[in-house]
Amino acid sequence: MQHKVIDTKEVVIRFTGDSGDGMQLTGTLFADASALFGNDISTFPDFPAEIRAPQGTVSGVSGFQVNIGSGEIKTPGDFCDVLVAMNPAALRSNAKWTKSTSTIILDSDTFDEKGIAKAGFKTMDPVTELKIQDRNIIFAAITSLTKESLKESGLDPKMIVRSKNMFTLGMCYYMFNRPMNFTFEYIEKKFKKNPALVEANKKVLQDGFNYAGNIHAIPNTYSIQPAKYEKGIYRNINGNQATAWGLLAASEKSGRPLFCGSYPITPATSILEELAKHKELNAKTLQCEDEIAGICTSIGAAYAGSFAVTTTSGPGLSLKSEALGLAMITELPLVIVDVQRGGPSTGIPTKTEQTDLNQALYGRNGECPIAVIAAHSPSHCFDAAFYSGKFAMEHMMPVMLLTEGFLGNGSEPWKIPSMSDYPSITPPVLDKPDEVPYWPFKRDEERLARRWALPGTVGLEHRVGGLEKNNDGTVSSDPLVHERMVAERAEKVARLANYIPDQKVIGDESGDVLIVGWGGTYGHLYTAVKELHAEGKKVSLAHFDYIFPLPKNTADIFGKFKKIIVCELNSGQFANYLRTQHQQFSYHQCNKVQGQPFIVKEIVDAVNAIL
Repeated sequence: MQHKVIDTKEVVIRFTGDSGDGMQLTGTLFADASALFGNDISTFPDFPAEIRAPQGTVSGVSGFQVNIGSGEIKTPGDFCDVLVAMNPAALRSNAKWTKSTSTIILDSDTFDEKGIAKAGFKTMDPVTELKIQDRNIIFAAITSLTKESLKESGLDPKMIVRSKNMFTLGMCYYMFNRPMNFTFEYIEKKFKKNPALVEANKKVLQDGFNYAGNIHAIPNTYSIQPAKYEKGIYRNINGNQATAWGLLAASEKSGRPLFCGSYPITPATSILEELAKHKELNAKTLQCEDEIAGICTSIGAAYAGSFAVTTTSGPGLSLKSEALGLAMITELPLVIVDVQRGGPSTGIPTKTEQTDLNQALYGRNGECPIAVIAAHSPSHCFDAAFYSGKFAMEHMMPVMLLTEGFLGNGSEPWKIPSMSDYPSITPPVLDKPDEVPYWPFKRDEERLARRWALPGTVGLEHRVGGLEKNNDGTVSSDPLVHERMVAERAEKVARLANYIPDQKVIGDESGDVLIVGWGGTYGHLYTAVKELHAEGKKVSLAHFDYIFPLPKNTADIFGKFKKIIVCELNSGQFANYLRTQHQQFSYHQCNKVQGQPFIVKEIVDAVNAIL
């Protein structure tokens, strides 16, 4: 077989195996090596929904997909060029994501009678049963080769077998001409207290690389040149880390110490963990016993003068709803980060969806409007978190930041910004009485924000709590007072529209179809628009970061297009919301509720169907 080096602008690799096979680490290391090499990347970790699914079953398959390229990469890719499947179950659940030209690497040691049966195959020939004979199938005895590589390492047999992911990674480094020095550095740092593990992992990684170079089953290797980036310092970052850093930046800019009270919940836990690492930045974290305690401690911290944050996912947001109403009626600054996941109740906690929008907009008792902002990419989580903090503190109100599992766990290169490029944050902190008597709910004329009076300040004593109050802070049962305060709090949120940027359109300002989206669908919608443009279609994109309130020019944009199609990972929540806000327009829908991101072709087909 003649060996070829394929020069390509983009290639997609998918690593799959049991949740204990180390596929997430393998994918992360490959992605990091590619990013440090200079490629643009986009990643999609796909975890099993069951915490302890039976080994070797389809429900226990863990996957990590990465798209690397020399040009602009906005999605993790639809179908993969290379699939690594560490067992029959991984092959069965992921074969559908391969192309006819794909290379599939399989661990032949796992394709025995027991493993094939456990995966649910009816025959002993999974390749034929899946009808993928046209793919380039590479059966490699990965487990046996790993054992042989480390037979003199002194490690116990279980530890040796766990190292097979490194052997696989070495094979992929050969196929894609990835440098291994970055991974060697990672291994040395991670296992610095155990030199035997350092040497073992480095050896098996090198042996996997050499094995791939010496067998004749790999016909092609790939060459992907570094991408052309704007000058600056870059790092690979996932959405949860970017969110945490954006919150820390808002704290630094405001001069208010950060406090995060949270309960660990998939997939938001790592935000709390990241914030806990930064005590040197005056950040305090409290891991609470439940979701209600988490938000209540944060409300207390906001009352005491901290920039308060609480993090959660959909089920946790449900539990926080009453306390969120308290934050709203007391008009205290608070950022609630909701990293959305699939389904109601426990649902599919490791899968991604955009199904919490209704809850974010309406999921509280009484008249309780709360500003809602959405991040659209892993790196954009930084900006979204920063501005959520800015608006919460300057306008004295809760702000909800929506991200998703796809964004929180996914990663991409991020140019580290200079904080001098970000605006100041000036909370209306009152350090002494400006009038006697002090009225705690007297408002700023432009923002309608009350002042931030800190406990212990002489002359600024006032009562807090959920009971309705007059502007002077006294509890009131007067129906007209209640109505006025409700209207003022709603108007305060509405006036945020004066401080957010106008909505931008990607593509022509007018045309046949406007694709509308929000949140983590951005990359797929952007790519779909590029493909449709290449076909000569007059299609543009309006992707919304600011949900409530909407940008003031929304209607002007909508009015310049013949048709509008709203694409989102739910049954039509944003589309229905737009129908209430801008009833003069008709809205087509493209919806998906499978716990998975869009495939670009799904969007292209939906648009072509209405043209």
